[in-house]
Amino acid sequence: MTDSGSGNAVARVIPFPATARPVPTSRLVRDTKLAGIPVAYMGRRMAGRGRRMLGRPAAEVERDIQMRTAQHLFEVLGELRGCAAKVGQMAAVYRAVLPLDLAGADFAELAGDALSRLQDSVPPMLPALVHQVLAANLGPEWRARFREFDDRPAAAASLGQVHRAVWHDGRAVAVKVMYPGARAAVEADLRMLRGMSGIIGALMPGADVRAVVSMVCVIVGDELDYHREGAHQQIMADTFAGDPEFLVPNVVEHADEVLIGEWVDGTPLSAVIASGSPQERSRAGFAVLRFIESSRVRSGLHYSDVHPGNFLVLPDGRLGVVDFGACAAPPPNLERTVAELGEVLYNGTPDELESALRAHGFVRPGQAFDVDEFIRLTRPFLEILLHKDFRLTPEWVREQSRALLRIRLSNVFRQMTLPPELTAVARSATTTMGVLCQLGTHGPIRDEFLSWWPGLADTIRRYESNRRPNP
Repeated sequence: MTDSGSGNAVARVIPFPATARPVPTSRLVRDTKLAGIPVAYMGRRMAGRGRRMLGRPAAEVERDIQMRTAQHLFEVLGELRGCAAKVGQMAAVYRAVLPLDLAGADFAELAGDALSRLQDSVPPMLPALVHQVLAANLGPEWRARFREFDDRPAAAASLGQVHRAVWHDGRAVAVKVMYPGARAAVEADLRMLRGMSGIIGALMPGADVRAVVSMVCVIVGDELDYHREGAHQQIMADTFAGDPEFLVPNVVEHADEVLIGEWVDGTPLSAVIASGSPQERSRAGFAVLRFIESSRVRSGLHYSDVHPGNFLVLPDGRLGVVDFGACAAPPPNLERTVAELGEVLYNGTPDELESALRAHGFVRPGQAFDVDEFIRLTRPFLEILLHKDFRLTPEWVREQSRALLRIRLSNVFRQMTLPPELTAVARSATTTMGVLCQLGTHGPIRDEFLSWWPGLADTIRRYESNRRPNP
């Protein structure tokens, strides 16, 4: 197609009549929108009492209140994007593994359903805003760099949305465009997210809300750097080029607010979770676990953004992986730390375990610590590596989570802290567990995991050898 006024080749643009607005960056506006969620919820409950008095069935009224609140929550967090939507994405994964009935919030389950939509999309922005960002980053003649550009977003996430396009050389590409105002929104969120503890606490019962919010803010700050993300994605693409199990798309171009990579067609992992057979779900779960561990070993980068929206099952059975914003080199002593802690967890005494946790910075100097309670609560998770076959399900991990949430007297996990250098590792481990449980992963999880952690594998062999009966 050509521009009749200039004769220059331009992309065929597929229009999309969106109605979304720019990301609100004012602290007052963002605080007001967030504060409106619980206020509106209470208003709906008061109105619901009146409707019940007029004869409406209580179950019908309650369902309506929950549906409206969940939709409101989705809309607000989706509009704010930035840190707020990232919290929603992470809460959606936590929702799969935590018993929300203990949260004491009637709308928690419905809110979780709405938040799960943030794993794949949030309300899109106007095409005019997309064009504005493209022009600012690729130049005013940006259309000439594409044969075709679809104004309809293929996916919209917390910090940017993705459009399908055809590059000038004929390659199908994914064009990731940062939301205008996203950086300013994140700065505003750094100041106000700590005030969201009540809302987040309802969605993530038992979590250390302050630690979660701090972790999210660090992660989101990294995800605003598209040059960094592009470099990491290309490292991964080179690492897995020609791999029979995984596909990471090559980077075509990156700028401050635009990242262009090759397009990947496949079935979203969320669809596999929803309708895949048990075998298909387990196969996908093992593929996710294998990618997380093999990418760390083979590329020197740790993939931390583990949620269903970032994985696709390709028609040939490979796992496609996208979105490398939360990707970084693991701590240089990670394998030694895991090996040493694994040794005392499986083969050490309680005193040796407490000493190791303090030495590695998990318990502050002078802090009281109930090591016996810690051992009791972590034992079910250690069992995963003691069985040749194990089934990870939402039901299993909810059972363990209920035990954790019943802690009230010693509250052992609040006696602990997380070393800053392990923040991304902890995020990856927690969300990987969440995804594997959502998939109902079943099989030799132990063998797969230990094949990537030789020091821990030695620990398990010693544990089993010490418990074999003498001939």
